[in-house]
Amino acid sequence: MTRRLPSLNALRAFEVAARHLSFTRAAEELHVTAAAISQQIRTLELQLNTRLFVRENNALSLTSVGESYLPGVRESFDRLMIATDEVVSGRGGTLRVAVPQTFGAKWLVPRLYRFCKLHPDIHVQIMATGLADFATGDVDVAIDCGRGKFPGMHVERFITDEVSPVCSPALIEGPHPLQSVDDLIHHTLLHDKSAAHDPSCPDWGRWLLAAGATHIESSRGPTFSPAIMVLQAAIDGHGVALGKSVLVEYDIAAGRLVRPFHLRVPVEFAYHFVCPMSREQDPTIMAFRRWLHQESQQRLEITTLAGVETVAA
Repeated sequence: MTRRLPSLNALRAFEVAARHLSFTRAAEELHVTAAAISQQIRTLELQLNTRLFVRENNALSLTSVGESYLPGVRESFDRLMIATDEVVSGRGGTLRVAVPQTFGAKWLVPRLYRFCKLHPDIHVQIMATGLADFATGDVDVAIDCGRGKFPGMHVERFITDEVSPVCSPALIEGPHPLQSVDDLIHHTLLHDKSAAHDPSCPDWGRWLLAAGATHIESSRGPTFSPAIMVLQAAIDGHGVALGKSVLVEYDIAAGRLVRPFHLRVPVEFAYHFVCPMSREQDPTIMAFRRWLHQESQQRLEITTLAGVETVAA
């Protein structure tokens, strides 16, 4: 018996309209008119003999049938995009990873050679960006720093974090050596504005309060965003920064930064691995996910061989 399937255009109109819950925004994404989207949905509903959307008080929502139909349609399009991309580009084992800029530079890139050595058949593309829009098909997996709330996505926490002051080793021995928290009064405080979206991440005022040094003016000093700039300022000896452990361990291992004090304050936000549920069992994605968990348990060390700086576990 020949199976009858709705048209791809109608299914695509349904998937995009369901994602936006708007015929107008769906039309903008697909570069057609809202009337065309409406017609495609009506055609699909007639073919299925059921309603997929309901409009109440100028708001569009899915019917119960539409909600149950959507995951299968979305997964089918995901698989079509992946298969087509591999055929057209010939990439096969390509893995496209979206990461926050500073995390990518300070944590992922120094370790990535190990993944490439383990999986030489996988071509990795790293993109510094916010959490990607997986619907576009431009990204396979993402790493995000937050609470890990991504409805409809596969999410795994793999690194928790804490904050402590960091500075150049030169500040430990300078004219006002950093030997106690009180010595901060002689040094510039560097501020990371990019951490402001994390309510649990301490600024200098909160860290000094935890350290019992509220007599030190906490607001003085320049502000930077993204975090990679405040860390570079600290490396260059321009002051003392509050650095997340995940983002400073590479420079500490290399001797570019030191922790002058022991007090570390934990933060709520953590790093999460994110991918579409439909691709959770993809062998390439599974390999990368396993590797992230393994790396999160290791620390970096810097060794020098014949004058060449190298990174090792």
